[in-house]
Amino acid sequence: MPRAMREGVSIYYERDGNDDGDPVVFLQDVGAGRWTWRWQREAVADEYEAVAPDSRGTGRSDADLPPLVSRLPGPLRTPLVLKAAGYSVEELAADLEAVLEDASVSGAHLVGAGLGGAVAQQYAVDYSRAATLTLCGTTHGGGDAVPIPDEARDHLVASAGTDRKRIRKRMRPVFTERFTNRNPHLLDRIVEWRREQDASDPAREAQATALLEFDAGDRLDEIRVPTLVVHGTDDRVIPVENGRLLAETLTDSRLELVDGGSHFTFVENATRVNEVLLSFLEERG
Repeated sequence: MPRAMREGVSIYYERDGNDDGDPVVFLQDVGAGRWTWRWQREAVADEYEAVAPDSRGTGRSDADLPPLVSRLPGPLRTPLVLKAAGYSVEELAADLEAVLEDASVSGAHLVGAGLGGAVAQQYAVDYSRAATLTLCGTTHGGGDAVPIPDEARDHLVASAGTDRKRIRKRMRPVFTERFTNRNPHLLDRIVEWRREQDASDPAREAQATALLEFDAGDRLDEIRVPTLVVHGTDDRVIPVENGRLLAETLTDSRLELVDGGSHFTFVENATRVNEVLLSFLEERG
């Protein structure tokens, strides 16, 4: 099991697929495990190697949170984490650099959703290994961005533990009701994947802090690599206007809007997103 170490924190990652050329690196959203990218990892496997790190605090990676924070009950812990004990996108990007260094990767196609998309942007600004970016349902943050709705913010930090009903309830904003109603068996599987792979409640809150405080608006001109922006038009977590803002501001970008797509449009509309991603990698990779 490969692991990268950074300042005493162990970051787990997986590698699979074809190891020719630059790998595709998948970066998760707040609290979400590697399961979120299973459809895309399968899609790229014939042509590319896939690298899938567990974000700090997720899955098999260390959380590196103060022990007291993790022991506090949710009502006391959440405001403390959000104000003083959360992660930053800068340190998550530094974790990614440690993974790519450990894996001897000199160039990588970064694919990130939500928080993972913020990490990809920050990485492209701070480090030199990004060959392309694919930004799914994400934002550049700051005052110019359209804010995350209050209801979605509440769901980002809602405690669920391993309780199946609470996990299912917390997932509501990331999928459309149509998808949820038509795919009950898949939703059952996703709940089990989340119980196994997702971040603990304290780590989810720390990751949410990183996304909520992220602001790369005045540094987007430093991102010079080709960028694909994918956004569902019915994203209830990060409004679609943020995808349009990214595409308008980035120097070399392509915008793909998924009509009726949710925040997790890469799950709901995996076939469409896979086609767009593979086309982009072939053309710009």
